[in-house]
Amino acid sequence: MELILPRKITDLLRRELRGRRNEIGGVMVAEHVGDETFRIVELSVQRSGGTTMHFVRDPEQSKAFLSDFFARTGGNYHRFNYIGEWHSHPTFEPVPSRNDIQAMYQIVEDPEVGANFAVLIIVRLFFRRSLKMSATLFRAGLPPERVVVLLERKTPGLLSRLRILFKK
Repeated sequence: MELILPRKITDLLRRELRGRRNEIGGVMVAEHVGDETFRIVELSVQRSGGTTMHFVRDPEQSKAFLSDFFARTGGNYHRFNYIGEWHSHPTFEPVPSRNDIQAMYQIVEDPEVGANFAVLIIVRLFFRRSLKMSATLFRAGLPPERVVVLLERKTPGLLSRLRILFKK
């Protein structure tokens, strides 16, 4: 599986993680753009519920975020849907803990959630600018798999495009 992270999402993560000592997180929604390729289009940011070592997602806040997103995308679940969770590890390596893995299996194995799979992104900010992250795919009954994360570059503005055009 490949996961595309647009610049607006990585910029948002940098802003939200800057100066935080406690874990923050939320849910992610994505656009299905290819066979096993998804582009993150939005993520919720829950700034409460975290400590230096643990994050607990507020289900009501996440439900409200998802309801709003699905209303805006017209309930087109084949194209736009929940893809997983994210949270920060401000003081630890950005890899899933045993509790993180258990929580993700609870999501993909819960028939009321109805998710065939879910991705967990764990992110850490270094030197106020650099993001280090892991992305892990969870499917019921299968071991976790590493997800390839592709970072989208900033789209050149009009001035940059004109400079490129006139250099040719």
